[in-house]
Amino acid sequence: MNAFELLENLNLLDEHERIEAKRASDVGKSVLETVCAFANEPGLGGGWIVLGVVREELALFPSYEVEGIANPDKINTDLASQCRDMFNIPVRVDISTERISDKTVVTVFVPEAQPQDKPICFKAQGLPKGAFRRVGSSDQRCTDDDMAVFYQGRQQESFDAGIVADASLDDLSDEAIDDYRLSRAEVNPDAQELRWSNRELLQALGCVRRTNDNGDWKPTVAGLILFGTPQALRRCFPMTRVDYIRVPGRDWVPDPDRRFDTIELRDPLFRLIRRAQAAVLDDLPKGFGLDEGELQRREKPVIPLRVIREALVNALMHRSYRSHSPVQIIRYANRLEIRNPGFSLKSPEHLGEPGSQPRNPKIAAVLHETRFAETKGSGIRVMRESMEQAGLTPPLFESDRSND
Repeated sequence: MNAFELLENLNLLDEHERIEAKRASDVGKSVLETVCAFANEPGLGGGWIVLGVVREELALFPSYEVEGIANPDKINTDLASQCRDMFNIPVRVDISTERISDKTVVTVFVPEAQPQDKPICFKAQGLPKGAFRRVGSSDQRCTDDDMAVFYQGRQQESFDAGIVADASLDDLSDEAIDDYRLSRAEVNPDAQELRWSNRELLQALGCVRRTNDNGDWKPTVAGLILFGTPQALRRCFPMTRVDYIRVPGRDWVPDPDRRFDTIELRDPLFRLIRRAQAAVLDDLPKGFGLDEGELQRREKPVIPLRVIREALVNALMHRSYRSHSPVQIIRYANRLEIRNPGFSLKSPEHLGEPGSQPRNPKIAAVLHETRFAETKGSGIRVMRESMEQAGLTPPLFESDRSND
């Protein structure tokens, strides 16, 4: 795009994930952080920076106006040299100088780096602090989970595929494996894996692997989360549980003498999802209906069951299992909040759009083939539609990368 098209885009859509506007009288830290973020963001294809443009906030209808740059040649030279020298791998940007309304602007296209070159970071700061990603219209410092995304792009294994050193095959529950078989058979009774032995099944699901040193079979993170005994889960993942918290009133800790009631849930994933769902449903107000010709009324929770299930499955499937903290389900008098460790790998602006970015692909695959979850990005859209049909406020989704 040329400068005029970029300016039109800014006034139509404001700054977004592919375009950033800056006054930029010189090449400062903010410009270079945006260069780093555009180069790193997976699947973005790079982005544009427009220098010499400002947002006029005092106007009746705020818009982007051309302020111009006094020394475009110096800006061009400084930017090219700093993109070459400041990062761990040189970033080759495409810089051009253009005129709009007799004023000079500089447009910069930052190409996305190759997967083997990511993460791009400031040499002086190192990883992960010196690396940035593009999230919506902002540049965000990378976390350890971001590092995992970049390294997976190099075809390295995901965290849930890693071996749990302090575990053995005895830590896997035959009852939990049978639970998987029942759920899989309900979806596809003729599934080939139902005829395999437990060992063959666990291998195929990526739930056990051989160690490099002596070749013994060991459970993976996915194996323990999906099929681990309660004792093994408590030992290896002591904080990886679900806390159901009942808070009286509408505010957190409104009464210091009666703060809240808590139920702590720790089980293999299939049973954990069912227990968490039951805890929520038992506690929610219910309405009832009597269909024409029926003798018995049907009770329905105020919040649609499909919405509760989608929210719980998403929280457990996409949480960060690196983080030693629980998923929290907090029931207030007027709302239900579900908090999981780990920010959204998918930009919040694109939640509900087709496509999923699973943090735990092994776990996600098992939940998908048992119909506990979709891996197509449709769950958020279903939640929104179901809440609208029930006449309720749409669900609110928040992702906090700085606090993971």
